[in-house]
Amino acid sequence: MKNILKSIVALLLAGVARAVLHRYHPHIVMVTGSVGKTSTKDAVATVLAPRFFVRASEKSFNSEFGVPFTILGVQNPWRNPLAWFSLMKSSLALLILPNHYPNMLVLEVGADRPGDLARIARMATPDAVVVTRLPEIPVHVEAYASPDAVREEEFSPAYALAAAAPLIVPSDDLYALDMAMRTPAQVISYGSTDDSMVGISSADFYEIEGKVVGMRSKVAMGVEQGNLIVKGSVGTTQLLPIAAALAVARAFAIPLPEALQALENYEPPPGRGRLLRGKNDSIIIDDSYNASPVATEEALATLKAFPHAKRRIAVLGDMLELGRYSVLEHERIGKLAHESADMIVAVGIRSRAFGAAFGVAEVILFDNADAAALALPDRIHKGDVILVKGSQSIRTERIVEALLADPADVVRLVRQEKAWKKKV
Repeated sequence: MKNILKSIVALLLAGVARAVLHRYHPHIVMVTGSVGKTSTKDAVATVLAPRFFVRASEKSFNSEFGVPFTILGVQNPWRNPLAWFSLMKSSLALLILPNHYPNMLVLEVGADRPGDLARIARMATPDAVVVTRLPEIPVHVEAYASPDAVREEEFSPAYALAAAAPLIVPSDDLYALDMAMRTPAQVISYGSTDDSMVGISSADFYEIEGKVVGMRSKVAMGVEQGNLIVKGSVGTTQLLPIAAALAVARAFAIPLPEALQALENYEPPPGRGRLLRGKNDSIIIDDSYNASPVATEEALATLKAFPHAKRRIAVLGDMLELGRYSVLEHERIGKLAHESADMIVAVGIRSRAFGAAFGVAEVILFDNADAAALALPDRIHKGDVILVKGSQSIRTERIVEALLADPADVVRLVRQEKAWKKKV
């Protein structure tokens, strides 16, 4: 009964959202892919904001509910009847009364199960599509017949593009490039390869007075060149959303200097490699939003390369929804963790594979995030650099909260809404 009611509500929301789009005809940029969608969506919205009246998906609202919430410009009502009533009033007002509606929507779209993006496609048709990474073993693969099936669905919004419409794809991703060749779209590539239409190079940590405060790189867009700086987060993956946003700028004829100036206002979302002050003068790399094999691999590479660290600690939770690939991928990541960290803190049943005898790193095992949050603060030393990463359901943000030097920084973490914090 619950699923039937959910399906009915989703159909009603989709119908109203479709009607709103039909009335106002905004440009729609869709952001799809397996990793990095929210950061990319935020960067794209930032670069377009000076030229357009932009509305972008809040946080990671990318589902059959999240997308219409964005189109309608409403918050997630969760289970609040009054909030649902307010949503209905706002929706009717959009359809009946004159409104100053955005002329540009930046919609993040995601798939947990087969058919998710097909349902979103019936609601909204993109004018441009940005594709993020499509890795070898994508997240949510356990719900699909194969990794290829996941990648095909995540790429599917591109098939709805009109001929010569902009399709922005990562030049480092052979899957995305191969699928882009099947479309009549205008392909604009971004990344670190020499043939990228928007290319980044010389990526490195950005330091001020010997303290890491972000990432930096050079960027080239045609004959134009400039410098990228991302403050507050670390990892080369933090530069890719900026490169994707610059590719969108190119598609909309925004010059590189103007685009870079707009992107000075970009701030990576919570839980994506964010730098936070930890207890005992330590540094936290808060990557607690979610975890997939490719994202965890990249986070460990960042930890390994992080300068001035006296001790590197990897707090790693289970990577979920990997199905038959789970054991192999946890073992593979475990080997990388031993190569990257002095101490490994494994949180969850699956992550016990990280404690296998792959190396000489000290290993501590916890059943859940709450147990780790209680025990870890007393083990942190001055100069430690602590990576915290795990799948959403593991709730590793609770560990980050326990390690904060300033409890007030909790507002900078993921999943701080009352509805989320009530969940076990």
